[in-house]
Amino acid sequence: MQTEPKPGTLYIVGTPIGNLEDMTFRAVRILQAVDIIAAEDTRHTGKLLQHFQVQTPQMSYHEHNRNSRIPELLEYLQVGKAIALVSDAGMPGISDPGYELIKACVDVGITVVPIPGASAVITALSASGLPTNRFIFDGFLPAKSQQRREYLELLLTESRTLVFYESPHRLRDTLQDMADILGSDHQIVIAREITKLYEEFWRGTIADAIAHYQQKEPQGEYTLLVAGTAPIKPQITEAELKAELLAMMKQGISRSQASRQLATEISVSRNKLYQLALTIELDSE
Repeated sequence: MQTEPKPGTLYIVGTPIGNLEDMTFRAVRILQAVDIIAAEDTRHTGKLLQHFQVQTPQMSYHEHNRNSRIPELLEYLQVGKAIALVSDAGMPGISDPGYELIKACVDVGITVVPIPGASAVITALSASGLPTNRFIFDGFLPAKSQQRREYLELLLTESRTLVFYESPHRLRDTLQDMADILGSDHQIVIAREITKLYEEFWRGTIADAIAHYQQKEPQGEYTLLVAGTAPIKPQITEAELKAELLAMMKQGISRSQASRQLATEISVSRNKLYQLALTIELDSE
């Protein structure tokens, strides 16, 4: 069923994440028929529009001008203009400022219509080989290591598949933090350049991934898919943890090494175990 764009409606238009053949007929038709295209990068989107012979005028809408652009776009919509929102790739509103425009439209009663298209999250997940029945998409992890490690701590017992975006210049640091917090033997799938010429799916443990990218320079945009933590036995008490640590330390193993070794066996962070180890008085036992 084909219908013309309705006046005063915001259309959320999915665009290819790499391969132009993934553009839908409906997306092309909507882009041709709306009054304005709000684009994250007008030069990037301009190439897409030229390829599909779309002549609709563009207006930039991105992270740095969203505060001034949202009132302007709302005004156009309120006087009956139909607007299509597009991002550089994939579905708008996913880890980009499109969300704020969409929310502003919803808040004032403007109709929002999604035009489904490619998504790096779902595309990578579908080919990962990890469980797909339950998953969490967590966008980009914090840029700074300390905040990133603290956030990963919150995911230690998460049983669902974890999906993240990551940039090439932070990939190595992120993998190391994942190894330290989640465990180096955790399974991970690293998807790169999805649907493009050099598409790659790398699979293995986090430790293997660290070794791989010590030999290979990260390039392109990455989607990281991390296996969820398997259900564990009933929660271990601090007293039981301290008993395990004490037994290891009595064998001459240092507090640091005992914490690291025990962390690989149970779903408790090495940092927490080390703090417990510091409270143990060997002489008093």
